[in-house]
Amino acid sequence: MIRAHMATSLDGFVAGANQTLEKPFGDHTEHFNDWLWELAAVRKTFGKTGGDTGPSNDVFLDRTANIGAFVMGRNMFGGGPGPWAKEPRWDGWWGENPPYHAPVFVLTHYPRDPQPMEGGTTFHFVTDGIESALAKARAAAKDKDVVVAGGAQAVGQALRAGALDMLELHLIPQIVGAGARLLDGIPPAILQQDRVVPANGVTHLRYRIRRV
Repeated sequence: MIRAHMATSLDGFVAGANQTLEKPFGDHTEHFNDWLWELAAVRKTFGKTGGDTGPSNDVFLDRTANIGAFVMGRNMFGGGPGPWAKEPRWDGWWGENPPYHAPVFVLTHYPRDPQPMEGGTTFHFVTDGIESALAKARAAAKDKDVVVAGGAQAVGQALRAGALDMLELHLIPQIVGAGARLLDGIPPAILQQDRVVPANGVTHLRYRIRRV
């Protein structure tokens, strides 16, 4: 299965305007992930105890299970536009031990050698498009799922390619006003509602995707 999980505002933005290295999610998105950081499962990954064990924690555990590989866009990996700088080398936002622990295929226009990291994560840089990245991710994942981790352009490309089987939206009760919309330019599709989970500060909406 190929799936994606994205936080979105009520007006449909998954990132605000004016994204920068210092403000990667853009304007008015400071509280997009407030629901996430206090989850017990998330705190555990940072060596902390306690945290929320309610419905959102169950959703997080479910969405992080059975993943064999990831695909992500250049903006989500970061490092700015254009050719890759050799010094200082950019290896992502997550430090020496990224949270993926699986192969990650990064969409980019600029070649780069694979970058192995601690904890089993290796970033592979794919220059020939979403379908190639998904094919590589499927092969790496074997019998596990592939997750298109974001951002909006990468998930949109997977949707336009007809490759996405499941889409989960974490709906934040906030109006952002401008930025990157997830579903702009997406061809017709029927989304079969699979699950709705109301929780503190967020509503989790999961859809199966049927092609038309």
